[in-house]
Amino acid sequence: MNRISRSEKVFDAVNIMIMLVLVVVTLYPLVYVGLASISDASSLLAHKGLLLKPYGFHLEAYKQVLSNRSILTGYSNTFIIIILGVLVNLLLTSLGAYVLSRKNVLWNRMFIFIILFTMFFQGGLIPLYLMVKGVGLYNSLLALVLPFAVNTFNLIIMRTSFSAIPDSLEESAKIDGANHFVILFRIIMPLSMPVIAVMIMFYAVEKWNGWFYASIFLKDRDLFPLQLILREILLANSTESMTSGSDQGFQLAETIKYATIMVATLPILFFYPIVSKYFVKGVMVGALKG
Repeated sequence: MNRISRSEKVFDAVNIMIMLVLVVVTLYPLVYVGLASISDASSLLAHKGLLLKPYGFHLEAYKQVLSNRSILTGYSNTFIIIILGVLVNLLLTSLGAYVLSRKNVLWNRMFIFIILFTMFFQGGLIPLYLMVKGVGLYNSLLALVLPFAVNTFNLIIMRTSFSAIPDSLEESAKIDGANHFVILFRIIMPLSMPVIAVMIMFYAVEKWNGWFYASIFLKDRDLFPLQLILREILLANSTESMTSGSDQGFQLAETIKYATIMVATLPILFFYPIVSKYFVKGVMVGALKG
């Protein structure tokens, strides 16, 4: 066995220290929010500096958040957007990637160039708004799905992954009478599950965190997704519906903000470990093979 030199040990030690610092810096804000959300409201407002333990154990803020109709409506709208959006994203991205990965497609390189061009040059927000309003999608959840049906970066990753699958599999399937849809959905996609899992994660996280386009395309409050409700609570201080308006209610408003953040963050934190085992493998396959 090769002995590790002193310089390598020092290098590894420095790397470990840097990573530990990054972990603490990254995780502490979430830990702070979690501890603050279950703390006593008056004690929390009087506290200054780092928060390393909760002040008591109170779930009143969570009760107020989970009983708020806007939060529940935002959750349901967000899940509709994610489920419908990810299905549309996967279907159209896989179809586009399959076509672009075939070597005998006419004008293949030109199509790839046109698609890549959209990554660097876009029409802008005003033309997008006019288009959404012109086709009748304004103030509809479909406005957050159809205009963003394909992400160019994800399309290129999936296309590169499909290109790495041996042509002999496609040729064998064609000999057996399979058409392109059978080849895609029964051969190509089952062999590309790591990349598919990564695409699901990319698209789902993008839609879960999205609030900007919702604030532009939606005017009916009953259609607001969760992140837009969260933004209102944090920036506009709109916690009146969850507090009584008294001094105690004013104090509770602070912990309600933290509880709302936790309620909006925990689902995606639980979702990530499910697909994390595919993440590195899927990205590497889609990025390096071709």
